[in-house]
Amino acid sequence: MKVKIDTRAKFHVITINELELAANMTADLDSRLLALMQNDVKNLVLNLKDIKTMDIAAAEHLVSLQQNHYEQNASFVVCSLQKPVEQFLEQADLLELMNAVPTESEATDLVIMEEIERDLLDED
Repeated sequence: MKVKIDTRAKFHVITINELELAANMTADLDSRLLALMQNDVKNLVLNLKDIKTMDIAAAEHLVSLQQNHYEQNASFVVCSLQKPVEQFLEQADLLELMNAVPTESEATDLVIMEEIERDLLDED
C-alpha cells in the first residue's frame, strides 16, 4: 500500500495514495499505525482524498482503529472523503461512528482541540 506520512508537532497525517481501500490492506495500515503509536505523538489524521472505493470490512476496521485510538487518549480523524465513499459509509451506518471532517485543515483543528481538551481534563 502506498502511503505518505507527514509528522507534525501534535499528530501524524497519513495519506493513502491508492484508489481503493480493501480489507486485505488493513494489516499493512495496522503495522504502520503501530509504529507511529510507539512515538510520543499518537494523534492521527487519515487523509482518504485518493480513495474512490472501500469495502465494508475496511470501513469497519477504520471504525475499530478510531475507537482504539480514543481508548488510548489519542485522536483519530478521517478527512477528505470522496462523495462515493462518504455515501457508502452513510448507507452502511458507519459514517456516524467516524470522526470525519471534509478537509485536512479541519482535521488538524479538531485534533488540536481534542489535545487541548485532554490536557485540561488531566489538570483537574
